Amino acid sequence: MGKRRGRPATRDGDAAGGPGAAPRSGRGRRGGADRAPRRTVAERLEAGEISRDEAVEKAREVVLRVLTAAQKSRRELEQSLARKGYPEDVVTQVLDRFGEVGLVDDATYAETIVRTRHAERGLARRGIAAELRRRGIDEDTASVALDQLAPDDERAAGARLAGKLVARTRGLDREVRVRRAVGSLARKGYPPGLAFELVRDALTDEGEDTDDLGYAED
Repeated sequence: MGKRRGRPATRDGDAAGGPGAAPRSGRGRRGGADRAPRRTVAERLEAGEISRDEAVEKAREVVLRVLTAAQKSRRELEQSLARKGYPEDVVTQVLDRFGEVGLVDDATYAETIVRTRHAERGLARRGIAAELRRRGIDEDTASVALDQLAPDDERAAGARLAGKLVARTRGLDREVRVRRAVGSLARKGYPPGLAFELVRDALTDEGEDTDDLGYAED
């Protein structure tokens, strides 16, 4: 029989990786603990490492990349640049210029959100208004954009959505169907009374007896 092969011994007689082995070097690891944190643009500007014109150009490139991916509000872009460490005066200069050429336009952006959220997701006025606030659109601009959504349009979209919601729960107890559909409509910004009415009408269209459901108040 051949001799069993053991693990190669080190010079000190310990197996490789054993108790007597020398500690491994930390070289080659990603993100060493002694690596200094990356300096922000504001810090580099203050230290004289870059000029103000260079900082402005870097900020401009960031905004272009963001807008190439998706339309944003001015407030969203301000927050994005602030997180990257750009000084406020540089941010203001860059975004003012983008506004002058029409690449940053909160009014147009708000109108786009109203149209797409209503048509594609069935959101009601209240739900869309909440999203506009989250995106930093001011109240006056949001109000003008929301005016393009007529009450009849909102009701028609809600009725279509209610029909889809109740269709998904066929075979379940009627109370469960009503609760789930009304809850889904409420999360999309429909007032409780209108949501209940739309769901009741959708069930009626299915042939459900809804005479005992009555009405709900907002």
